[in-house]
Amino acid sequence: MEKKLKPNFFENVYEVVKLIPSGKVTSYGTIAAYLGSKGSARMVGWAMNNAHGNPEIPAHRVVNQKGLLTGKFHFEESNTMQTLLESEGLMIENNQILNLENHFWNPQTELI
Repeated sequence: MEKKLKPNFFENVYEVVKLIPSGKVTSYGTIAAYLGSKGSARMVGWAMNNAHGNPEIPAHRVVNQKGLLTGKFHFEESNTMQTLLESEGLMIENNQILNLENHFWNPQTELI
């Protein structure tokens, strides 16, 4: 994604999230930093909460910095996020992605 930012922060978040490949995850803070708003992880979380009804935005691929499925309660069912990630090959234990470093996608390095 060429970094052409839109005036709406949520829309910028959605454009990044749409680029996360299947089987990969990123964090709220990583997206915020990529968008030049380091420290705005919570705003990214609000954007994700607002996106759960949009099937074009893979909100299940955004987790906290430790790989915890902190957004799981914003899906229709509390196990939906885990089910979607497991269907993409990730292993989850106690609501946390195992081997996070093998599945972490960083737009700062991936979107050159």
